[in-house]
Amino acid sequence: MAHANDIINRLESLRDEAQALHLMRFFKTGPGQYGEGDRFLGIKVPVTRAVVKAERDFPLDEVPALLACQWHEVRLAGFLLLVAAHGRLSKPRLLCDLEATRARDRIVRLYLDHAHRANNWDLVDLSAPGITGTWILQPTFLGGDTAAPQPHTAYKLQVLDRLATTDCLWLQRIAMVSAITPTRHGTPDYCLRYAEALLHHRHDLMHKAVGWMLREMGKHVGMDTLRAFLDRHAATMPRTTLRYAIEHMDADERRHYMNLRP
Repeated sequence: MAHANDIINRLESLRDEAQALHLMRFFKTGPGQYGEGDRFLGIKVPVTRAVVKAERDFPLDEVPALLACQWHEVRLAGFLLLVAAHGRLSKPRLLCDLEATRARDRIVRLYLDHAHRANNWDLVDLSAPGITGTWILQPTFLGGDTAAPQPHTAYKLQVLDRLATTDCLWLQRIAMVSAITPTRHGTPDYCLRYAEALLHHRHDLMHKAVGWMLREMGKHVGMDTLRAFLDRHAATMPRTTLRYAIEHMDADERRHYMNLRP
Protein backbone atom coordinates (compact mmCIF):
# COMPACT_ATOMS: atom_id res chain seq x y z
CA MET A 1 0.00 0.00 0.00
CA ALA A 2 1.33 3.41 -1.02
CA HIS A 3 2.06 6.20 1.45
CA ALA A 4 2.21 9.97 1.08
CA ASN A 5 5.99 9.92 0.65
CA ASP A 6 5.66 7.50 -2.25
CA ILE A 7 3.48 9.96 -4.18
CA ILE A 8 5.65 12.90 -3.20
CA ASN A 9 8.79 11.10 -4.38
CA ARG A 10 7.09 10.04 -7.60
CA LEU A 11 6.00 13.58 -8.41
CA GLU A 12 9.35 15.07 -7.44
CA SER A 13 11.00 12.65 -9.88
CA LEU A 14 8.91 14.22 -12.67
CA ARG A 15 10.07 17.75 -11.90
CA ASP A 16 10.50 20.11 -14.87
CA GLU A 17 12.18 23.39 -13.94
CA ALA A 18 11.25 25.25 -17.14
CA GLN A 19 7.60 24.24 -16.81
CA ALA A 20 7.69 25.16 -13.11
CA LEU A 21 8.74 28.72 -13.98
CA HIS A 22 5.91 28.95 -16.51
CA LEU A 23 3.36 27.72 -13.98
CA MET A 24 4.61 30.12 -11.33
CA ARG A 25 3.97 32.99 -13.72
CA PHE A 26 0.61 31.60 -14.86
CA PHE A 27 -0.67 31.10 -11.32
CA LYS A 28 0.57 34.51 -10.17
CA THR A 29 3.00 33.48 -7.44
CA GLY A 30 4.95 36.74 -7.31
CA PRO A 31 4.95 39.20 -4.38
CA GLY A 32 1.51 40.70 -3.85
CA GLN A 33 -0.15 38.36 -6.35
CA TYR A 34 -2.97 35.97 -5.46
CA GLY A 35 -0.73 32.89 -5.49
CA GLU A 36 2.18 34.53 -3.72
CA GLY A 37 4.82 32.09 -2.55
CA ASP A 38 3.32 28.92 -4.05
CA ARG A 39 5.88 26.43 -5.34
CA PHE A 40 5.58 24.21 -8.40
CA LEU A 41 7.33 21.10 -9.64
CA GLY A 42 6.33 21.86 -13.22
CA ILE A 43 4.02 18.89 -13.79
CA LYS A 44 1.01 19.14 -16.09
CA VAL A 45 -2.39 18.15 -14.71
CA PRO A 46 -2.84 15.01 -16.89
CA VAL A 47 0.44 13.64 -15.51
CA THR A 48 -0.67 14.28 -11.93
CA ARG A 49 -3.99 12.61 -12.72
CA ALA A 50 -2.16 9.55 -14.04
CA VAL A 51 -0.19 9.27 -10.80
CA VAL A 52 -3.42 9.52 -8.81
CA LYS A 53 -5.22 6.99 -11.00
CA ALA A 54 -2.57 4.40 -10.21
CA GLU A 55 -3.31 4.77 -6.46
CA ARG A 56 -6.94 3.64 -6.32
CA ASP A 57 -6.54 2.14 -2.84
CA PHE A 58 -4.55 5.01 -1.36
CA PRO A 59 -5.37 5.32 2.38
CA LEU A 60 -7.31 8.47 3.25
CA ASP A 61 -5.28 8.83 6.46
CA GLU A 62 -2.28 9.67 4.28
CA VAL A 63 -4.02 12.44 2.30
CA PRO A 64 -3.42 15.23 4.89
CA ALA A 65 0.33 14.76 4.44
CA LEU A 66 -0.11 15.44 0.72
CA LEU A 67 -2.27 18.49 1.37
CA ALA A 68 0.34 19.86 3.77
CA CYS A 69 3.09 19.63 1.14
CA GLN A 70 4.83 22.73 -0.22
CA TRP A 71 4.42 21.55 -3.80
CA HIS A 72 1.29 22.65 -5.63
CA GLU A 73 1.10 19.45 -7.68
CA VAL A 74 1.32 17.27 -4.58
CA ARG A 75 -1.58 19.15 -2.99
CA LEU A 76 -3.49 18.72 -6.25
CA ALA A 77 -2.84 14.98 -6.08
CA GLY A 78 -4.23 14.92 -2.55
CA PHE A 79 -7.41 16.69 -3.58
CA LEU A 80 -7.81 14.49 -6.67
CA LEU A 81 -7.51 11.39 -4.49
CA LEU A 82 -10.39 12.69 -2.36
CA VAL A 83 -12.47 13.44 -5.47
CA ALA A 84 -11.84 9.97 -6.86
CA ALA A 85 -12.69 8.24 -3.57
CA HIS A 86 -15.85 10.29 -3.18
CA GLY A 87 -16.86 9.50 -6.75
CA ARG A 88 -16.48 5.75 -6.25
CA LEU A 89 -18.76 6.00 -3.20
CA SER A 90 -21.35 8.05 -5.09
CA LYS A 91 -22.58 5.41 -7.51
CA PRO A 92 -26.42 5.24 -7.53
CA ARG A 93 -26.49 1.87 -5.77
CA LEU A 94 -24.42 3.32 -2.89
CA LEU A 95 -26.24 6.61 -2.33
CA CYS A 96 -28.31 5.30 0.58
CA ASP A 97 -25.87 2.64 1.72
CA LEU A 98 -25.03 3.40 5.35
CA GLU A 99 -21.34 2.53 5.20
CA ALA A 100 -20.84 4.36 1.91
CA THR A 101 -22.59 7.41 3.36
CA ARG A 102 -20.33 7.39 6.40
CA ALA A 103 -17.29 7.07 4.13
CA ARG A 104 -18.46 9.98 1.96
CA ASP A 105 -19.06 12.07 5.07
CA ARG A 106 -15.54 11.32 6.22
CA ILE A 107 -14.17 12.59 2.90
CA VAL A 108 -16.27 15.74 3.12
CA ARG A 109 -15.03 16.42 6.66
CA LEU A 110 -11.46 15.79 5.56
CA TYR A 111 -11.89 18.18 2.63
CA LEU A 112 -13.43 20.92 4.75
CA ASP A 113 -10.76 20.53 7.44
CA HIS A 114 -8.04 21.07 4.82
CA ALA A 115 -9.89 23.37 2.42
CA HIS A 116 -7.46 26.20 3.14
CA ARG A 117 -4.79 24.14 1.33
CA ALA A 118 -6.74 24.59 -1.90
CA ASN A 119 -5.01 27.93 -2.23
CA ASN A 120 -5.33 28.61 -5.94
CA TRP A 121 -8.20 28.54 -8.39
CA ASP A 122 -7.27 25.25 -10.07
CA LEU A 123 -7.15 23.39 -6.76
CA VAL A 124 -10.62 24.69 -5.92
CA ASP A 125 -12.13 24.09 -9.35
CA LEU A 126 -10.81 20.52 -9.60
CA SER A 127 -12.01 19.52 -6.12
CA ALA A 128 -15.11 21.41 -4.98
CA PRO A 129 -17.58 20.16 -7.65
CA GLY A 130 -16.78 16.51 -6.95
CA ILE A 131 -16.76 16.73 -3.16
CA THR A 132 -18.87 19.47 -1.56
CA GLY A 133 -20.80 20.01 -4.80
CA THR A 134 -21.79 16.37 -5.01
CA TRP A 135 -22.43 16.16 -1.26
CA ILE A 136 -25.06 18.89 -1.60
CA LEU A 137 -27.23 16.43 -3.54
CA GLN A 138 -26.64 13.39 -1.35
CA PRO A 139 -28.03 11.97 1.88
CA THR A 140 -25.67 12.47 4.78
CA PHE A 141 -25.28 11.84 8.48
CA LEU A 142 -23.59 15.22 8.90
CA GLY A 143 -25.83 17.81 10.46
CA GLY A 144 -27.99 15.59 12.61
CA ASP A 145 -28.06 12.60 14.94
CA THR A 146 -30.23 10.32 12.82
CA ALA A 147 -30.39 6.56 12.38
CA ALA A 148 -30.59 6.96 8.61
CA PRO A 149 -28.91 9.51 6.34
CA GLN A 150 -31.00 12.57 5.51
CA PRO A 151 -30.68 15.54 3.10
CA HIS A 152 -29.87 17.91 6.02
CA THR A 153 -30.14 20.83 3.63
CA ALA A 154 -30.04 23.46 6.36
CA TYR A 155 -26.74 22.09 7.64
CA LYS A 156 -25.24 22.04 4.15
CA LEU A 157 -26.23 25.67 3.68
CA GLN A 158 -24.66 26.48 7.03
CA VAL A 159 -21.39 24.87 5.94
CA LEU A 160 -21.28 26.64 2.59
CA ASP A 161 -22.45 29.95 4.07
CA ARG A 162 -19.56 29.78 6.51
CA LEU A 163 -17.14 29.36 3.61
CA ALA A 164 -18.77 32.15 1.62
CA THR A 165 -18.53 34.63 4.48
CA THR A 166 -14.87 34.10 5.37
CA ASP A 167 -12.19 36.58 4.37
CA CYS A 168 -10.43 33.91 2.29
CA LEU A 169 -10.88 34.12 -1.49
CA TRP A 170 -10.30 30.39 -1.93
CA LEU A 171 -12.83 29.28 0.67
CA GLN A 172 -15.35 31.69 -0.83
CA ARG A 173 -14.63 30.24 -4.26
CA ILE A 174 -15.27 26.72 -2.91
CA ALA A 175 -18.77 27.84 -1.87
CA MET A 176 -19.41 29.38 -5.28
CA VAL A 177 -17.95 26.62 -7.44
CA SER A 178 -19.65 23.88 -5.39
CA ALA A 179 -22.89 25.22 -6.86
CA ILE A 180 -21.99 23.87 -10.29
CA THR A 181 -22.98 20.31 -9.37
CA PRO A 182 -26.56 20.97 -8.22
CA THR A 183 -26.90 23.46 -11.07
CA ARG A 184 -26.03 20.78 -13.60
CA HIS A 185 -28.73 18.63 -12.01
CA GLY A 186 -31.32 21.37 -12.51
CA THR A 187 -31.19 22.98 -9.06
CA PRO A 188 -30.28 26.69 -9.24
CA ASP A 189 -30.77 27.57 -5.56
CA TYR A 190 -27.11 27.36 -4.53
CA CYS A 191 -25.90 29.24 -7.58
CA LEU A 192 -28.38 32.05 -6.96
CA ARG A 193 -27.59 32.16 -3.25
CA TYR A 194 -23.83 32.50 -3.62
CA ALA A 195 -23.93 34.61 -6.76
CA GLU A 196 -25.99 37.12 -4.78
CA ALA A 197 -23.67 36.92 -1.78
CA LEU A 198 -20.42 37.24 -3.75
CA LEU A 199 -21.56 39.38 -6.67
CA HIS A 200 -19.64 42.47 -5.60
CA HIS A 201 -16.52 40.70 -4.39
CA ARG A 202 -13.32 42.71 -4.68
CA HIS A 203 -11.33 40.12 -6.64
CA ASP A 204 -11.44 39.46 -10.37
CA LEU A 205 -11.11 35.71 -9.78
CA MET A 206 -14.43 35.75 -7.95
CA HIS A 207 -16.00 37.84 -10.70
CA LYS A 208 -15.04 35.10 -13.14
CA ALA A 209 -16.30 32.32 -10.88
CA VAL A 210 -19.68 33.98 -10.33
CA GLY A 211 -20.09 34.65 -14.05
CA TRP A 212 -19.12 31.07 -14.88
CA MET A 213 -21.69 29.67 -12.44
CA LEU A 214 -24.40 31.97 -13.80
CA ARG A 215 -23.60 30.86 -17.35
CA GLU A 216 -23.89 27.22 -16.25
CA MET A 217 -27.23 28.03 -14.65
CA GLY A 218 -28.52 29.42 -17.92
CA LYS A 219 -27.29 26.36 -19.77
CA HIS A 220 -28.59 23.67 -17.42
CA VAL A 221 -31.55 25.25 -15.64
CA GLY A 222 -32.86 27.69 -18.22
CA MET A 223 -32.06 31.01 -19.81
CA ASP A 224 -35.15 32.59 -18.24
CA THR A 225 -33.70 31.94 -14.79
CA LEU A 226 -30.47 33.62 -15.87
CA ARG A 227 -32.36 36.52 -17.48
CA ALA A 228 -34.32 37.10 -14.27
CA PHE A 229 -31.07 37.36 -12.31
CA LEU A 230 -29.51 39.67 -14.88
CA ASP A 231 -32.58 41.89 -15.03
CA ARG A 232 -32.07 42.56 -11.32
CA HIS A 233 -28.28 42.88 -11.26
CA ALA A 234 -26.76 43.54 -14.69
CA ALA A 235 -26.62 47.30 -14.19
CA THR A 236 -24.38 47.04 -11.12
CA MET A 237 -22.51 43.73 -11.40
CA PRO A 238 -18.82 43.64 -12.38
CA ARG A 239 -18.26 43.71 -16.14
CA THR A 240 -16.21 40.51 -16.04
CA THR A 241 -19.04 38.66 -14.28
CA LEU A 242 -21.57 39.95 -16.77
CA ARG A 243 -19.44 39.00 -19.78
CA TYR A 244 -18.99 35.46 -18.49
CA ALA A 245 -22.69 35.11 -17.65
CA ILE A 246 -23.99 36.19 -21.08
CA GLU A 247 -21.43 34.32 -23.16
CA HIS A 248 -23.98 31.83 -24.56
CA MET A 249 -26.57 34.46 -25.45
CA ASP A 250 -26.96 35.81 -28.96
CA ALA A 251 -25.29 39.06 -29.94
CA ASP A 252 -28.38 41.23 -29.54
CA GLU A 253 -29.10 39.95 -26.05
CA ARG A 254 -25.47 40.30 -25.00
CA ARG A 255 -25.53 43.89 -26.25
CA HIS A 256 -28.75 44.57 -24.36
CA TYR A 257 -27.30 43.48 -21.02
CA MET A 258 -23.94 45.17 -21.55
CA ASN A 259 -25.77 48.41 -22.35
CA LEU A 260 -27.49 48.28 -18.97
CA ARG A 261 -24.15 49.10 -17.44
CA PRO A 262 -23.71 52.86 -16.83
